[in-house]
Amino acid sequence: MNKNNSGQLLYTVRVSLIVALGGFLMGFDASVISGVVGFIEREFSLGKIQLGWAVASLALTASLAMLAAGPISDRIGRRPVLKIAALLFLVSALASAVAPNFATLVIARLIGGLGVGAALIIAPMYIAEIAPSRLRGRLVSLNQLNIVIGISVAFFSNYLILKLGEGQSFFTQVLNMDIWGWRWMLGIEALPALLYFLFLYLVPESPRWLVMQNREAEAQHTMGKLSSPEQASQDVLAIQQSLLQKTEKGSFRQLLSPSMRLVLTIGVSVAILQQITGINSVFFYAPMIFEQSGIGTNASFMQAILVGLTNLVFTLVALAFIDKLGRKPLLGFGVLGISLCMFTLAYSFHSATYQLTESNAAELPQEIDRSLLVPLEGVLYTNDLQFKAAVSAQLGAELALQYESALIQAAANMNSRLILFAILGFVASFAVSLGPVMWVLFSEIFPNHIRGIAISFVGLINSGVSFGVQLVFPWELATLGSAATFLIYGLFALAGLAVILRVLPETKDKSLEELEAILIKPAA
Repeated sequence: MNKNNSGQLLYTVRVSLIVALGGFLMGFDASVISGVVGFIEREFSLGKIQLGWAVASLALTASLAMLAAGPISDRIGRRPVLKIAALLFLVSALASAVAPNFATLVIARLIGGLGVGAALIIAPMYIAEIAPSRLRGRLVSLNQLNIVIGISVAFFSNYLILKLGEGQSFFTQVLNMDIWGWRWMLGIEALPALLYFLFLYLVPESPRWLVMQNREAEAQHTMGKLSSPEQASQDVLAIQQSLLQKTEKGSFRQLLSPSMRLVLTIGVSVAILQQITGINSVFFYAPMIFEQSGIGTNASFMQAILVGLTNLVFTLVALAFIDKLGRKPLLGFGVLGISLCMFTLAYSFHSATYQLTESNAAELPQEIDRSLLVPLEGVLYTNDLQFKAAVSAQLGAELALQYESALIQAAANMNSRLILFAILGFVASFAVSLGPVMWVLFSEIFPNHIRGIAISFVGLINSGVSFGVQLVFPWELATLGSAATFLIYGLFALAGLAVILRVLPETKDKSLEELEAILIKPAA
């Protein structure tokens, strides 16, 4: 590789990394709520659906933003939309941190969701439009890598703030971390949001968008920074020829045309599958899930950090192999792993028993009136629903909720290590497959003239399913129980695996224009 090529590659990577910081903010904003749910449930006296709404509200407006972000970026450009997203993240973080009530918190989360939806759509689209075909899978996956780094940092910062709040240092007392810990968890995001907005001034506009606006000279200039002058000229010409073949501007009606049937089927199927297997239930409720295994609050926050680290490590594995093995093999093996891990979780919780004895009841917090629990001592409960119902009947719903983690920790008899192994295996399987591969596929399979609208549409479906999964997860745990909830996710994964094996083609090592010629069937 000569000096010029090396400089062009470094420039491409640098620009891709800056744009992918939107993924970091998305991952942080979405996952930081995992450390907050227990605190706001008590602070605002929330029911299970309200708690689900506090988490899922972000996904609701993310869905709307995904629908609008693509067409807006086709009109005003990719970079301006990313700047708007950065400002939305900043406003959401600050408003969440100072929210005086549940309604204000939800409104702040809704604002953040607009940023999430815009960044989630536009960042991988932009990177795909500047990346050389041989590196496109890895460069687009940088966005997913940043998402999982954001998730990991959120888990770690939540744990750090929790531990600081338990201390008695002058720093902790001045910042009221013992009382406002959950507010600091939400507000800390303002710093990376501000940095992202400033860094975006170092990013050029997408050359493919510039060609779509008949600004070929600017596109040629940008392409010249990304590749050799000869290759830049060839790329601009290929984009022009691709656009000239279209007699009308991209529209939603075109997206639904018979020629788009294959790519739309792939896009919709993968969009649903990524969320219906429960990934955001694990990411956004990780401490809650681990508390159900009886390990206690602090340990559950610590194990949530392991979830983030596992996600990070195996996303790096995906980046290493996505352009070597291809998209389809990674998806196939990953989704199979997801189903097996979910079945393991279902088995582990189904096998659990719960029994309060005189000795383990003595370890409960002193604030609990032991006399109220005497009728429960020695009674063996064969599932979590029976035990929680009995405790709630004795202590009352509010007190039972406040000390649920301690009560489960005292009474649960289950293989918590197997549960941890299954959750980490699930996250690893997701991280090498549905996590990065979905957005790579979305950025590849749709043609130039309709890419913005198409990715917005499938992104809307993805976010809509995510909203539903997040909303009902607390209710599912409280109504169906842990075992049934994870069994359902495993069955969805098996169904998705069958669809992947049947309809998904391989897309690696092909330019976006080559893929368009292969996947889009000409009108009869």
